[in-house]
Amino acid sequence: MNPYERLCNRVVLAVNRWLHHHGAVRPGTRHGDTFGRLGEGTWISHPIGTQYGLGSVFVGEDCLIGQYTVLAVGYGPQDDNRPAKGLEIGDRCVIGARSILTAHSSITIGDDVWFGQNVFVSDASHGYQDPETPIGDQLGDHQPVSIGSGSWIGHGAVILPGTTIGRQVVIGAGSVVRGTIPDHSVAAGVPAKVVRRLEPGTGWVATNGSDVKPAWTAAEVAARMAGEA
Repeated sequence: MNPYERLCNRVVLAVNRWLHHHGAVRPGTRHGDTFGRLGEGTWISHPIGTQYGLGSVFVGEDCLIGQYTVLAVGYGPQDDNRPAKGLEIGDRCVIGARSILTAHSSITIGDDVWFGQNVFVSDASHGYQDPETPIGDQLGDHQPVSIGSGSWIGHGAVILPGTTIGRQVVIGAGSVVRGTIPDHSVAAGVPAKVVRRLEPGTGWVATNGSDVKPAWTAAEVAARMAGEA
């Protein structure tokens, strides 16, 4: 690389860093003030994705929301019938880049929930019963979605209307989830099924009976990561 190319590269990267920092949505920015709530320490990365109905979006403190993430409440920017609180995200959550969260009645996400990238969550779908009307014009029922605190939603997962995911749940990458996933379980597949659950005093038991993984405390995990166990 010649000196001119090196200089251009430095300039482009510097501009990119400047845009990333100054283009982010944070509390106190003009765009941030349009949210129902945008908690202290929360950062929505630049470039942002589609966002509308933000007066009905409530985000807690110290959250990180990745680039191009869609945050939407209602059927479009001109929808005047959106709920007062359509999308609620707790504290210390991480929403991976290019995820889509679109609410029409209620999507509730607890504290310390982490999403991989490209996760889709919606509380409404489309009908298809009328054979003469385009499916896109057949609006489906609104069915609230809830994701419990401490859960992890893997890359590319799809969370369908009417889903309730409990606390401390793992959803495998690429899973399609509908229905209820209980606390302290691992679910994966299309459609997602519980493949492992926590049994106190025993550990994380595979539902097919193949094996049991030990349940570790936070201190034990820290010791293993430090190479002390």
